[in-house]
This record gives sequence, structure tokens and C-alpha cells, in this order.
Amino acid sequence: MIGGRFAIACLAALLLGACSEVDSPPTTAENPLLWEIANSEGQVEGWLYGTIHALPDGVDWQTGAVADIIDRADFLVVEVADLDDSQALSKAFSEAARSSGHPLLHQRVPVGKRSALEDLARKTPYSPEDYREIETWAAALIIAQAVPTQSDNANGVDMALLKQFAGRRIAELEGAKRQFAIFDALAEEDQRALLAAVVAQAQDPAAAMRPAELWLAGDEAALVDELEDGMLADPELRQALLVSRNLNWSKQIEAMLAVPERPLVAVGAAHLVGPGGLVSLLRSKGYSIRRTP
Repeated sequence: MIGGRFAIACLAALLLGACSEVDSPPTTAENPLLWEIANSEGQVEGWLYGTIHALPDGVDWQTGAVADIIDRADFLVVEVADLDDSQALSKAFSEAARSSGHPLLHQRVPVGKRSALEDLARKTPYSPEDYREIETWAAALIIAQAVPTQSDNANGVDMALLKQFAGRRIAELEGAKRQFAIFDALAEEDQRALLAAVVAQAQDPAAAMRPAELWLAGDEAALVDELEDGMLADPELRQALLVSRNLNWSKQIEAMLAVPERPLVAVGAAHLVGPGGLVSLLRSKGYSIRRTP
């Protein structure tokens, strides 16, 4: 079964594009998606940092502002804290991913995408019969792994931050089991929309390049526009994968901001931007949030 760490990277990447990121990206993130959180008295209580979960080799994202906040923050908050425990992540994924009685994989997407899906499926270790025992959302992640990529989730920002905060407190907003459970709870119709989106993105290399390009450029407005297309244009998927999770996370973050120690909240960039993003949600609670240059 596909590794849990890769699965988590794909789940996050799918919010803004396929797991295939970009062939020739910029080499430096000079405009980080970094926000300072202050209370009504102007006291800094923490920071928000929009991450990306897979990058090519050689990308320098630790600019001066990011490096400074990494030093100043008292603890780190991430979506999943045990990304380096491949065995546990794989076990959690496998337990959520398997059930019996599914139709053949190609039957779970529209006719026009079936040939492309079959081509991708042949690049995976699984036979058509194997996929009858794999849930559609999980199959989408396995198929995403078959898309050629220059990125590696080992280069993901989350992984690097977890290493840099070794010895300091690390908190998680969701955890692997809960993250997989969210996808597992999707209606079959929505899981099939997810699978179809993976196939569509695999057929459009230019679209697959955009998430990493926009993240490296720190282009907040363009990222918001990107969220309106593709998979998240489906209202049910958007509600389950973005809106509901952001609401849940914002409540947890509020509690963390109430303690004297200051957190660096580092989550996928898609969760921060736009009307339902964490920046907007925390502002509605009275926090002053300023993008850090």
C-alpha cells in the first residue's frame, strides 16, 4: 500500500493542484505566505505560515523573515505531527483505504476520463482487481503517485519545520487518522469527483506547475483564484476538505493563542487564504493579522 507520508502530501497538494508540482520552479521563496497575529492591544501572540508539502530539490524557502520567526516561535503547530513515522502513517492509511465490493476503477470516472485513468493505473503496483478493494479517495492518491513529478515530499516545508523544532513543543491540529477519516467519510460521489480531478490534472501539466509557482511567488490573490477551480469548485468537496477543517482549526488555534507561549502555525497555504481561510476567520474573532514582508 502507498506510504502514509506520501498520501498526506498528496492530500494537501490536491487542494491547489496535483502531486506533480513543477518542472523548473524558481529557486527562492522571496515573498513568504507569513502573517503575524496580534491581540487587540497590539501584542504579538503568534504567526501563521502557509506551507507547501512537496518541493523539488534545491528550493530555498527559508528567507530572512521565515528564519527569524522559526527562531522566535515557542512551539510549532502543524496538521500532522508524526510525518517521520512512515510505519504508523502507512498503517493508518491502509486501515482507512480498504473495503470490499467496489466496481472496477475505470467505472468510477466519466467515460471521457477512463482511458487516461487506465493508463495511469497501469503505472501503479495494483491490478484492476486490487482496486476493487480500495476506496475511491485512496485510489485517487495512489493514481496521483503515478503522475511524473520533480517534487519530493521529503523536501516539504512541514518536514523541515518538524526537524527544526526538535526539542521544542510540537502540536497537531488534525493527525493522520483524522485526516484520512475526513476523506474516508466523503460520499462516494465526491470521492469519484476527487479521482476525476486527479486524472484531469495529470492531463494538464501546465496546471500542475501553478501551485508551486504561486507559492514560491507568495501570490496570495492568485492562490485564491486557484482555489475556485478544479477539485474545490465542487461545493461538497470544498466544504469537507477546506471550509469545515478551517473552522475546526481556527477554534484550536484560538485556544493556543491564549497561552503565553507563541505558536508558529504552519499549514497548507490553501487553508490560509480567501474568505474562509484561517486569516479571515481569526480576524473575525478580533485578532489583528498582518502579512509579514
